[in-house]
Amino acid sequence: MADRVVLAYSGGLDTSVGIGWLKDATGKDVVALAVDVGQGGEDLDDIRQRALDCGAVDSIVVDAKDEFADEFLMPALKTNALYQKRYPLVSALSRPLIARHLARTALELGADSVAHGCTGKGNDQVRFEAAVAALAPELTSIAPVRDLALTRDKAIVYAEEHGLPIQQSKKSPYSIDQNVWGRAVETGFLEDPWNGPIEDLYAYTDDPTVARDADEVVITFTAGVPTAIDGEAVTPLQAVQRMNALAGRHGVGRLDIVEDRLVGIKSREVYEAPGAIALIAAHEELENLTIERDLGRYKRDVENTWAQLVYDGLWFSELKRALDAFVDESQQHVTGDIRLRLWGGSAVVTGRRSAESLYDFSLATYDTGDTFDQSLSKGFIELWSLPSKISARRDLGR
Repeated sequence: MADRVVLAYSGGLDTSVGIGWLKDATGKDVVALAVDVGQGGEDLDDIRQRALDCGAVDSIVVDAKDEFADEFLMPALKTNALYQKRYPLVSALSRPLIARHLARTALELGADSVAHGCTGKGNDQVRFEAAVAALAPELTSIAPVRDLALTRDKAIVYAEEHGLPIQQSKKSPYSIDQNVWGRAVETGFLEDPWNGPIEDLYAYTDDPTVARDADEVVITFTAGVPTAIDGEAVTPLQAVQRMNALAGRHGVGRLDIVEDRLVGIKSREVYEAPGAIALIAAHEELENLTIERDLGRYKRDVENTWAQLVYDGLWFSELKRALDAFVDESQQHVTGDIRLRLWGGSAVVTGRRSAESLYDFSLATYDTGDTFDQSLSKGFIELWSLPSKISARRDLGR
């Protein structure tokens, strides 16, 4: 039905008002689509009913938590993906999944357009629309806030005039996005980068300065994916949820970053991602134990490129797919156990073991039993430094 538009629906003010706003501006009926990526908050059945009460001709709710963990979070974990070496791509990872469901639903319904609630200032507009373009280039993307002049004050008036079931209490000073991989907080007093974060910002992590006993946890990986915690088998989703609870108790994963947005501006962001940061720390250390040196060195460059592509909304690009194949190949021996100590905002590796380990005790030890032939080192160094020696003679005229 080309006279329909599928709207990525959150249940909040802007997307709720956006249902009628889209109908008025385009003449199209609106189908609301809510995707559960572990964001918590309201019951999704309540969100579904609110969309209908706000004028949607249909309201669809998708439980995508396992899909999110299996197909988006695990590739990010295997890649140790951190944008600007710190941000674990909390929002960037959920957008292509939501966009995939948007495109799929629109095609199933025969709709010719999709919509989202993003502004023209952030990254998410790019992520949604680039993903939809890659999956269903025949679809048109509409952003009511950006394209149809839906401002917050207009949204409040519209809701009041149309009697929409929107509870407008005191507006939060923050803009918050969250899912099972982490939580992102911006705006309000955080827009001044000199202002320090306050404890009220946080919801996924406890105050790391409060005295408490350390916890130790053993994470088992199989081919780069966590498959057990303290010996108990877990799915990828359960691994993230369990580590969110364990690491969050110790304030692990609090991040305060000035971030380079895709649209060219710098933005101050506060994140908390306890499970993500703890799992990445463990996974990286298991790679150190099991991945050959040159592969590990090259993979670090791939990790940076992969994180930039995902941040920039190119999840479905050809380069990203090619890098995925490289990363998957690199993980074939990343199997074993990592012991983490969680305490005071940190997740520190204290032990590692693997049947795939490349660590050879007899070569590494300096004690009796050392099998490393040190007599070979002198000739190795002479050959290794020979190009430098030859060029130095030329440059120094000797």
